[in-house]
Parts: sequence; C-alpha cells; structure tokens
Amino acid sequence: MTEEAKTSEPQTDPAVSVVGPGDGEAIVLGTTHMRVLEDGSHTGHRLAIAESVLAPHTQGPPQHRHARHDEGFYIISGTVRFTVGDEDHDAATGTLVMVPPGTPHTFANVTDQPAVMLSTFTPDLYVQYFRELQDVLADGRPMTPRANIDAMSHYATEPATDHG
Repeated sequence: MTEEAKTSEPQTDPAVSVVGPGDGEAIVLGTTHMRVLEDGSHTGHRLAIAESVLAPHTQGPPQHRHARHDEGFYIISGTVRFTVGDEDHDAATGTLVMVPPGTPHTFANVTDQPAVMLSTFTPDLYVQYFRELQDVLADGRPMTPRANIDAMSHYATEPATDHG
C-alpha cells in the first residue's frame, strides 16, 4: 500500500461513541441512580454526560461551587428544585439549567414523583467525583455532608459556606 493510499483511508481514532438504552456505567448514590453516558474518554475530556434519576424527596449535595467546570442540567421528566445562593428555581420537564464556575448551587427532588435529568460537565472533571462517592458507600462509610465535601475537594469544588 502506498503512503498516499494510507492517508486517504478513514480515520478510526477517535471512534464514534454510541451508548444504548441499557448501556453506560451505573452509579448508585442512595436514592439517586446515575448512568454515565460519556465520561470524557471519547471527547478528549472536554465533555462528560450523565443521566440521573432522583427518587421522590431526594436531597442533593451540600450547596457548592465548581472552580473549573460548567455544569448543565436538562430536566427530562419531573421537577427538580435548584437552589442558587438563596433563590429556589423549580425546573420542570424541558427546562435547562446552566451553572457556570463559581456559582453556588445544589438541587433536590422535593416532589412525590421521580425526576430524571441529563447532566453535562465541561470539562469532564466531575464524573470521577460520583465514582468516589459510590466507593465511599461501597466501603460501608456513611454519606455524611463532610464525606461529600471531602470528595468534592478532589475535583476543584468547594462548599458554598456563605449559604450552607
């Protein structure tokens, strides 16, 4: 094969990533079930995507700020309450919430119905946080606010101490 023929062949790397309905990495964090659809390994670590199902009356993490990544939340079904500083925003099905670096935020499902949301992380830094939380639970350690904050600190994230 000539050099010219080699360079005109389709590139096989990076490959297209296809994650089917039953695929993806499952992460269970108490009453939240997450499915990692893209952990950054197919996007040069620029983007990660996860689907989360929040059971009714599920509290989210302590309010926090990310120093190095944007976080997006698209509500697929149900309603998720986002708290940004002192303001609550009830995001219903079809709502997109974008949280830039430095913005204090948390979320919860305060309703009697499950809620499903698609989350994006740019860059992908924060997916490993969820894996670490799952490891805490798998080791039999309780998911205390302190354990959560300790895990956050490994991923350029800190609690929003001026709002809890």
